[in-house]
Amino acid sequence: QVQLVESGGGLVQPGGSLTLSCVASTNISRLYMMGFYRQAPGKQRELVAGTTSTGRTNYADFVEGRFTISRDNVKDTIYLQMNSLKPEDTAVYYCHANFNIWGQGTQVTVSS
Repeated sequence: QVQLVESGGGLVQPGGSLTLSCVASTNISRLYMMGFYRQAPGKQRELVAGTTSTGRTNYADFVEGRFTISRDNVKDTIYLQMNSLKPEDTAVYYCHANFNIWGQGTQVTVSS
């Protein structure tokens, strides 16, 4: 059973940056699609960004160029670099693999 472990969340001021990491217990080159979703209180889980093993990436419209997703096949890790964070980015961020394997989530809070 593949396991995913996120880290890197925390409290940051508006305009600040955070980098989320998601480490897989397997060789991620075997996982076609990986990415991050997020869920804010009272809202549905929504896509943030995704990356495929062939190098394609996709982002939600609300990202507006502020986030970058990347893969490190040597470390079996994906990253989400988040810049220019806004209070509305506050949520629990979840890593997934192929939309059916999920991490435990990491809290991101953007507040002054």
